Amino acid sequence: MARTATTTAPRHQSLWSDLLVIALFGSVLLGALHVEQEWRAPLRASAPIDLSPSVLPLYALYSLARSWIAYGLSLIFTILVASWAYYDTRARRIILPALDVLQSIPVLGFLPGLVLALVKLFPHSNTGLELACVIMILTGQVWNMAFSYYDSLQGVPAEHRNLARLYDFSPWQRFWRVELPFGAQSLVYNSMVSMAGGWFFLSITEAFRLGDQDFRLPGIGSYMSEAVARGDVTAQLSGVAAMGVVIITVDRLVWWPLVRWARKFNLDDFAGSSLDTGGPSRLSLWLERSAAWRRITLTGAKITDALLRRRHAPHSVLITPQKHTSINTRLGHGALGGLILVATYALFRLGLLMTRLNAADWHDIALATGCTSLRVFCALAFSVLWTVPAGVWLGLHPSLSNRLQPLIQFAASFPAPMVYPWILALVIAVGGTLTWGAIPLIMLGTQWYILFNVASAASAIPNDIRSCAALMNLSGVRRWTRYLLPAIAPGLVTGCITAAGGAWNATIVSEYIHSGTDIVRTTGLGAYISHATDAGDYPQLAAGVIVMAVIVVLINRFVWKKLQTLANERCRFG
Repeated sequence: MARTATTTAPRHQSLWSDLLVIALFGSVLLGALHVEQEWRAPLRASAPIDLSPSVLPLYALYSLARSWIAYGLSLIFTILVASWAYYDTRARRIILPALDVLQSIPVLGFLPGLVLALVKLFPHSNTGLELACVIMILTGQVWNMAFSYYDSLQGVPAEHRNLARLYDFSPWQRFWRVELPFGAQSLVYNSMVSMAGGWFFLSITEAFRLGDQDFRLPGIGSYMSEAVARGDVTAQLSGVAAMGVVIITVDRLVWWPLVRWARKFNLDDFAGSSLDTGGPSRLSLWLERSAAWRRITLTGAKITDALLRRRHAPHSVLITPQKHTSINTRLGHGALGGLILVATYALFRLGLLMTRLNAADWHDIALATGCTSLRVFCALAFSVLWTVPAGVWLGLHPSLSNRLQPLIQFAASFPAPMVYPWILALVIAVGGTLTWGAIPLIMLGTQWYILFNVASAASAIPNDIRSCAALMNLSGVRRWTRYLLPAIAPGLVTGCITAAGGAWNATIVSEYIHSGTDIVRTTGLGAYISHATDAGDYPQLAAGVIVMAVIVVLINRFVWKKLQTLANERCRFG
């Protein structure tokens, strides 16, 4: 189904490599123990934040642990829910609109009820606050991943699915041998940008105010929030440097190896002629010399092979495969029905809150919505103008992508709100205001969705299509309109959908900025929601969140989904 790397002879064993592996696992274990102690610590609704640089390694560990726990949950949710929506037609009619709605809800829309409920559920430890923080980070990651993986499932060629049926693949075999290889590049690229989306709101998820209640957890986000509140420039620079080290480390140890691994899977017969994985990294060379690491990888390979060899249950088992599938379907529909009931009750409660608003409040919301809509449109248009050519360029030139990957990943992953006060000062210094200055701030949190999706789509263009375009000597406008834009159309539309949702979400921190003890705001729906959260005004918060969600869902349904259907029907290879 997919081209995989050839097996190489084991390298000469090295004691230092074994020590490196032992140190790596020891560090992970030690870090896990520190995180576990923090979760079990007595509840502190407002943890004191130390601004000395010496605490930053520990704070970085806490923030990194929350992000990776959220990513693990996001990955599981993505695979299960996207697969469910793809294979179950009736569930798809509910799941996809539900994902649209959930993607459109800003982070602050989840915060109040979730935090208060989890704190009440775990009144004697930090577990409730930690879980709330993880779920908040998850809401910044999971929707983009779910949509992109569902998009990949739609794009699996029919002949590959027919072969899977011919060989009687189990669902696990079909996932591992067909669907994951086909969607690997898109999933890795979108995982990177989704991780960045989770970090974007780190300052809010680790430190936020709800009326007169101040909730804080130790981490880089809360460190930066406290440094900005105190006007401590040295601490702010230290926090930025620590975040940079975290991003570079994660990119080199995790994302870059995954990017090269994903490039090994390509449906093109001539994939090897164009894909440049850049050769093994120094870390991989060290690990190859470790006997301990080889034992670990061999054990993992054996477990995977054992799972892939498993067939359906024998006929002697009382529950037949057909009955088992029927039971799973009923359980799934039952769970879906329960979620619908919960959502209906939540909407009813929100409706009761909104009845407390008067005509003046709705006039303010309408004006704020118009201003924010214009900013979001401008931010999205400016993002497309530069990310499409840049993404195509990166996707078609893997060697160039190899060199620029660290810089792009750093820029995409860095939580832009941490430096918003500095950018705002620059905007004011050149005579601007937040009214239009919010547009570049929104772009910092949304443009990467388009860039990574376009780069992924461009890198997946089969070589025979590239060769045909070269033989036809396409250039200039004809090259873009006849070849490149149709080839990247599915990825571009998917990127725009998630970028548009992210842009609306980003307005809550781009239109309402804490700068020291001052608050700089402009007229907009994001500023309206942020102010309502700070003031603890639940009716205004509910109204702002509902209006934003409805607008995003309507735009997705009547604009983006139609474009996505058109792109999938006319611009899919095969």
